[in-house]
Amino acid sequence: MAHDMPAMAPGWTWTFDGKAFLNFNDQERKYTDFHRIESQNWFMIGASRAVGRGSLMTQAMLSAEPWTFHQYGSAQVFQNGETYHGAELIDYQHPHDLVMSASARFEWPVGDRWRLIVAGGPVDAPALGPEAYPHRASAAMNPTAPLSHHHLDATHITHGVITTGVRNASITFEASAFSGREPDENRVNIEFPPIDSYSARLSWQHGKWQGQVSGGHLKFPDPTEFTDVNRITASVGYAGDVKTRPLAVSMMFGLNQEPAFHVTMPAVLVEGEWTAAPGHTLFTRAELVVKDLLTAGGYDPPGFPHVTVTSTIGALTLGYARTLATTPMGPLLGRLDVGADATVYAVDSNLKPSYGEPFSAHVFLRYAFGNASPVMDMGRTP
Repeated sequence: MAHDMPAMAPGWTWTFDGKAFLNFNDQERKYTDFHRIESQNWFMIGASRAVGRGSLMTQAMLSAEPWTFHQYGSAQVFQNGETYHGAELIDYQHPHDLVMSASARFEWPVGDRWRLIVAGGPVDAPALGPEAYPHRASAAMNPTAPLSHHHLDATHITHGVITTGVRNASITFEASAFSGREPDENRVNIEFPPIDSYSARLSWQHGKWQGQVSGGHLKFPDPTEFTDVNRITASVGYAGDVKTRPLAVSMMFGLNQEPAFHVTMPAVLVEGEWTAAPGHTLFTRAELVVKDLLTAGGYDPPGFPHVTVTSTIGALTLGYARTLATTPMGPLLGRLDVGADATVYAVDSNLKPSYGEPFSAHVFLRYAFGNASPVMDMGRTP
């Protein structure tokens, strides 16, 4: 029987991938508007090689967002997660850490079709959730994190991860032990918190389709909420062509359960990106998410139970990007785009006194480059 995963070529194989936005961010809401120029950005380098019958892959990923974002982060209506000066961040997307990934993955063949996986590192993503939004082809042009980020893929930067599993050509099963805490407010350090949480994920890929289901138990992920979180996610995605033009679509479900407060908060996301004509890209994102915004923070006087008030929020984003230039960079390909998007919201009645009818918009320049990137795959031009 022929082996369906051939051995790697000898020597190191290098991959490079990066993206940066120069973004005018406009957030309109009752009482307070925000207008700011900022940059979402990251750079990744990977190296892989054969080791005996197996293969070794290493990855480092960096971001300059600790310096290209405001100290609070990027203003975003209804976004929350992580802290600033010990308080819950609300209406801000936090900056990503300087070190977004520092990890390795080793695979060893077991029989003709299966491979054993051992992976992890001081900064890695555990086996929980879909591919993180900065890397999804369906979100390549969108500079903004989903409102459902902390229901789906917020663990993509986790300090302290150990993963093991098995895979074949189409199915992967992985289980992870990791630190449940979100990154702290020091964006330039690497933390070494206790490994106290666990997760498992079953994923599959067939041609242009892929999907996953996963679940995990996170130990006190939010320092302002004195509760563990049980998280369940499921997703399916397509990345291919429609009438010879690149199309990527993702559909996702996430659910956070806070057992200490007996609260369950679900989220649904659908997003897509289509190169409708050479150099012209349309993108969209639709979300329906339940969040705790009005009572965030679990610090309560002794003897008084914590009361959680949840809010249901809908958001619809429509965007367009135009390719200005493609630039060869030796073995790499770079691409410069200009784009804009706008987001409208369906606001829960308990939020209207504070937010009114909010509106968001961005105008941006985007530069992406790489030699092994789904971003570049979606960005190919004729």
